[in-house]
Amino acid sequence: MIDDSLIQKGLRTKLIERLRERGIKNEKVLEAMSKVPRHLFMDKSFISHAYEDKPFSISAGQTISQPYTVAFQTELLQIERFDKILEIGTGSGYQAAVLAELGAIVYTVERQRELFISAQRTLKRLSYSAKCFWSDGYEGKDAFAPFKKILITAGAPEVPEKLKLQLAIGGRLVAPIGKDNQQTMTLVCRISETEFETSAHGNFMFVPMLNGLVT
Repeated sequence: MIDDSLIQKGLRTKLIERLRERGIKNEKVLEAMSKVPRHLFMDKSFISHAYEDKPFSISAGQTISQPYTVAFQTELLQIERFDKILEIGTGSGYQAAVLAELGAIVYTVERQRELFISAQRTLKRLSYSAKCFWSDGYEGKDAFAPFKKILITAGAPEVPEKLKLQLAIGGRLVAPIGKDNQQTMTLVCRISETEFETSAHGNFMFVPMLNGLVT
């Protein structure tokens, strides 16, 4: 049985109102986030704070992103039902759940085996059909490319070239890009086989995107 009480649902409703006040306009994104029980993707010690608009630590030295950041990135992707999406950095699995709730076909990769196992278990328990992989995000998932949308949920010094090439023509890639603790949210649109259009959408703070697998 899923532990999602009326109290928790009420707190989610209040969170959605705060996100709307902060400028999130896509009602489909807000509706999806209103349905995903964020508290079930967090360590039990943080459950009472699950619907605050803040990031929190999860295992393996990673974080579950601030709800506003999740909403902002998701809105920027402009997701349509049945879009095939590659997420780099599964983390807790919360962002993947939001994408799946929007009707996307989600492929998500995580380099930390501990997080991969935990997120896969949580997503399955909640009946979200994201396809999870323990693999290096810098490599993407070429076997399943091209992707209509690609989302990177860790700070990268630049957009990995392999990921750009796995983006479908007409597709959108969203990533926090920067070499320091603060990154610029970057949107890359693939115009043709060789042309990409890039735009900046404000400053954010993410854990760094690293390569290689961690057992």
